[in-house]
Amino acid sequence: MAGAILSTVYGRGFSLSPLSSLSLSHSSVTPGAYTGPDLSESPMSRYDRNQPTRNHRSNPCCFCWCCCCSCSWNEDRNRLHKGEIRSWAGSFEKLMKSPAGRNVFREFLRTEYSEENMLFWLACEELKKEYCRPSVEEKARGIYEDYISILSPKEVSLDSRVREMINRRMQDPSPHTFDDAQLQIYTLMHRDSFPRFLNSGIYKSLLQNISRSSSES
Repeated sequence: MAGAILSTVYGRGFSLSPLSSLSLSHSSVTPGAYTGPDLSESPMSRYDRNQPTRNHRSNPCCFCWCCCCSCSWNEDRNRLHKGEIRSWAGSFEKLMKSPAGRNVFREFLRTEYSEENMLFWLACEELKKEYCRPSVEEKARGIYEDYISILSPKEVSLDSRVREMINRRMQDPSPHTFDDAQLQIYTLMHRDSFPRFLNSGIYKSLLQNISRSSSES
């Protein structure tokens, strides 16, 4: 199991799912709030049409939203050591700032069927990097459809106050449209999922494997 965990952490980065074509239900928003796009176009057609041309390395883990990680074990071992992995236990902030930390935590969330929380948080971070208005509107719409809409299978858990705020902001999206929702999900992961992660076999196996590798090197 430990080998599989390391393969998960080092063997690939994390990429977000293509934007879905789910639209907003008129019954789920207040009058004048944002409504979703026409469903006549297929999800993949809309996704492919809006993707910029990129020159990636052949490395398959370089398609992630928030980092570009290496697939080389020797290279990663120089960057990630036991001390860093142990530091995650004392600071959720350090875990979330570490690409490898986010990756292994996401794997844990997947086992609890709550991976959408990390995906939403990452998508919000990516949105904050946008300054071009058309790109902001497109990404904001995609985030709404994927994680806010009650029709989405990846809907995150938000209170009614935050949802109403998002509905108003979606009339004129900005890079910070989802800031309140992102903070709420960050807090949820910190208080609810993080303690269980530290006691999980995923985290403990990673520590053991790093210790074994250090003693053998």
